[in-house]
Amino acid sequence: MFAMIKSNKCVAAFLGVVAITLAWSASRPAGADTSAAQGRPNILVIITDQQRADMLSCTGNPFVKTPNLDSLARNGARFERAYCANPVCVPSRFSMFTGRLPSFIGMENNSHITNAVPQEVFDHAMGFVFRQAGYQTVYGGKVHLPQSGPKQGWATRYGFDSFLGTDPRDELAVRCDKFLREKHDRPFLLVASFMNPHDICYMAINDTRKDPAVGPLAKARLPHEPPAEACLDDAMKLPAGVSEKEFFENMCPPLPANFGVPQNEIGCRSKLPKYGPPPYNTWVRKHWTERDWRLHRWAYARLTERADGNIGVVLKALRESGLEEQTLVIFTSDHGEMDGSHQLEQKGTPYEEDIRVPFIVSWKGKTKAGLVNQEHLVSSGLDLIPTMCDFAGVPVPPDFKGCSVRALAEGREPATTWRDFLVVENLNTRVVRRASWKYVAGTGVEPREMLFDTQHDAGEMKSLADEAHRAQLEEGCRLLQQWCRDHGDRLHDRYETDHKEKQP
Repeated sequence: MFAMIKSNKCVAAFLGVVAITLAWSASRPAGADTSAAQGRPNILVIITDQQRADMLSCTGNPFVKTPNLDSLARNGARFERAYCANPVCVPSRFSMFTGRLPSFIGMENNSHITNAVPQEVFDHAMGFVFRQAGYQTVYGGKVHLPQSGPKQGWATRYGFDSFLGTDPRDELAVRCDKFLREKHDRPFLLVASFMNPHDICYMAINDTRKDPAVGPLAKARLPHEPPAEACLDDAMKLPAGVSEKEFFENMCPPLPANFGVPQNEIGCRSKLPKYGPPPYNTWVRKHWTERDWRLHRWAYARLTERADGNIGVVLKALRESGLEEQTLVIFTSDHGEMDGSHQLEQKGTPYEEDIRVPFIVSWKGKTKAGLVNQEHLVSSGLDLIPTMCDFAGVPVPPDFKGCSVRALAEGREPATTWRDFLVVENLNTRVVRRASWKYVAGTGVEPREMLFDTQHDAGEMKSLADEAHRAQLEEGCRLLQQWCRDHGDRLHDRYETDHKEKQP
C-alpha cells in the first residue's frame, strides 16, 4: 500500500479513525438485520476524480483495463451521454451533493470554494436528505466542497459522518471494506470518494522544463502529498523487461485522433492568459513532444486502473458481506480529462473529454443487466440525488430540477418527457448539449462562440460558428438563456450574445 503513516500526527489520526469505527461497530447489535427488512436499499455512491467517460474497458477502450467497473456495468445500466455540471472538482461536487447548479451560488471554478452557501441548500444536501429518511450517512475520501469544515476535509455540513480524512486512495478502500463487513441495523448511504486518476495532474504541474533555468524534465516531487507522488511515480514506470522502442511501438497509447487544435477555437481558451487554461496547460500545448503526450496517456490509464483496483476491494466486500442484492450502487466521476485531445491536459474546458463522465447505476436483480443507454442526456449533478431518492422511496427536496434515471436503468420509459438538451457550466463558458450538436458561449474575447456538429465531427475539430449556421447559433443562444432562467444561473448575463437581441 502506498499510503504510509509517516508521523505522530498521522498515527493519531489513524487511531482516531479506528476508535470511531469500533464505536460504530459496538453500537450495532450483533446479527442485526440489514435494510432489506425495512424495504429500502443500502446505497453506495462511488466517485473517482478526473475519469473521463471512455476510460472504461467496457466502452471498448483497448488501452485501459477496468474489470471491476466493467462488472458493475454488467449488472446494471451505463449511461453514455452523462455530463457533469462543471468540469472542475469543487463546482461539480457541489452540484452532485446539493442537486443545484454551481452558478446558484456564483461558483464557476475551484477558487470559488469560499462562496457562501445558503442554509436551505445545506438543509437539502444529500446526507441530510437520507439521514432524515432514517439512513446512516457515511462519507469516506476526498470532499472538496464549499464550507465543508476544517481544511475542507469533512462532509458534516452536507449531512455525513466522516470516517476517513487522511488518504482517499488505497486506504479508503480498506476503510470501506471494514465498514461493509460490519453489521448494520438500518440502511446506509456510503459515499466512497477516490482521488485517482487525478494524480495525473502533477505530470504537467511538476514538469520542471517550464523554467528554462531548471533544465531537463525531473521526476515529479510532491512533498505535500506523498501518496500522490508514489502513485504518479508508479504509473510512469515502463513495464519491466521491455525496451523503450518496443514500449512505444506496441504498448503505449498513440496520440488521440483529435490531437490537433480546433479550427476557430473560442477566444477565452486560446488567446488571453487571463481567460485561458492554467499556465502549465498553455505551456504543454506549446512545448510537449509526442513522447510526452503518449507517456501522459500511459500514466493516465495506469492511474485509472489503480482506482479500479481500489473499487474492486469495495465491491468484493459488498458481495462477501451478503449485501450486493440489497444495495444500489452508483458510480460516476466529478469530471473528465483532456489527455492529449486538442493538445490539452487536465480539466476545465468545454470539450467532450472534460465534460462527459461515466455514469453507472447498478442494483443486482433490479436494474437491467448490461444496458447501455446512448439516448438520454443525464446530468450527474442534477440527477444523482433524484435517482437515489426514487430507488429508496425518499421524497425529492423541493425545487430540485433534476430527473431520476431509475426507469431508464430498469429498461423502462420514463414517466415524463425527458430533457432534449442540457447545459454544462464552466469558468468563462457555457455549453448547450443536444442530440447531434453542441453550442458553446464564452465571455468577452472573440470568437465568443463555438458550434460543433457532433454527429459528423465527434472529435470537435472544426467550429461552425459562422454566418452559414446562424440559425443554430441563435437556437443555442435561446436554449442557453432559457436554461439559465429555469435553473437560476446568477451569472448568465456574461454569456449573452448579439443573438439575444434577435429573440422576440
